[in-house]
Amino acid sequence: MAKILTGQVISTKMQKTLVVLVERKLRHPQYRKVITRRKKYKAHYENEGVAVGDIVQIKETRPISKDKHFMLVTKEDMKKTAMKPKEVTEKIKV
Repeated sequence: MAKILTGQVISTKMQKTLVVLVERKLRHPQYRKVITRRKKYKAHYENEGVAVGDIVQIKETRPISKDKHFMLVTKEDMKKTAMKPKEVTEKIKV
């Protein structure tokens, strides 16, 4: 069964390749503190309209190149649109 991972797109600069940052949380075996582990995966995609900041699901597949072993499955969320401070003050004044 192939792994399916969820992560955030951090780069789309390569042709038909995107870099996805996957975070997972684990508890340290001795100290019991929650630790965040991050790993970057290169995934193959075909002109899907994916932008930096999108949340996507990637699925493990056969090796496509030296570093690419995943393929884009779905795009879960649109790019996060945070309001800039100027927009916030304009909304408060109105």
